Amino acid sequence: MSLPATMRAVEITAPGGPEVLRPCERPLPEPGHGQILIRIAWAGVNRPDALQRAGAYAPPPGASPLPGLEAAGTVAAVGPGVTDWAPGDRVTALLPGGGYAEYAVAPAAHALPVPPGLDLREAACLPETCFTVWGNVVMRGGLGAGERFLVHGGSSGIGTTAIQIAAALGARVFATAGSAEKCAACEALGAERAINYRDEDFVAVLRAEGGADLILDMVGGDYLPRNVRALADDGRLVQIAFLRGPEVTLNFAQVMMRRLTITGSTLRPQSDLAKARIAREVETHVWPMIERGAVRVVMDREFPLEDAAGAHARMESSAHIGKIVLRVAA
Repeated sequence: MSLPATMRAVEITAPGGPEVLRPCERPLPEPGHGQILIRIAWAGVNRPDALQRAGAYAPPPGASPLPGLEAAGTVAAVGPGVTDWAPGDRVTALLPGGGYAEYAVAPAAHALPVPPGLDLREAACLPETCFTVWGNVVMRGGLGAGERFLVHGGSSGIGTTAIQIAAALGARVFATAGSAEKCAACEALGAERAINYRDEDFVAVLRAEGGADLILDMVGGDYLPRNVRALADDGRLVQIAFLRGPEVTLNFAQVMMRRLTITGSTLRPQSDLAKARIAREVETHVWPMIERGAVRVVMDREFPLEDAAGAHARMESSAHIGKIVLRVAA
């Protein structure tokens, strides 16, 4: 395959709002040992991209400074030591960065085959959300069948994925969202009860059900003490983001007396080995859910690569339901 010397991309020109995202030309990256070069057809848009754009989430050492943590396309080239992929293979991958471009490199172990029946646009929506949900809800949170599970932000990309995976595991699923439309979408995906946080208190709803065994939260701030109250005895809280800030006053006596577990993680800073381990779990457990129709991609809107700023504005408006993607070379 003949490869160009340069590629179209979108860069962060300075820390700031969506307007700092600008189209540019960049040299084509080269795959190193254990890496593949992907010709990107579609790229997913995620909250960490906006944090990086705002100057609050720096790329790990060695990663591309371009935003973009997931993409789908075809393998354009493979680096030394790669035996599982060949040029032309259709692939979706978790990226260390660089997804807002025509080409990006990724560790071969962080790439997965496109699930049967899905196109590349749908496949681009999977890695960041599936890795995050499975890694935190199952591997870290230990969700089991019959347990009561609450996810905040149920209509987001993470939320819609978490609802479906938890339901497929046999859990009783509850979700919070900010409108009747979003609550209806959560219930259509498998939530037993969607709670409009503008009108109802999720703590009261969950306490009436016996408390949540597991909560997945991306809100933080004043939600943290409320989550503790909403948990059942021996319940677990997994924190994955802090849209309302990371600092709060918390009475830890409840944590001790009720034997609660508070944990959390971010995906991007984890080691390549840790992310490879999650990739294998996702392929083994989530891909079959997708194949049998238990988990589907919930798509909100697509934008051309050059309008990444519009995609970020849409995401930060919180009007979306499901995933937002960039059309790169479809």
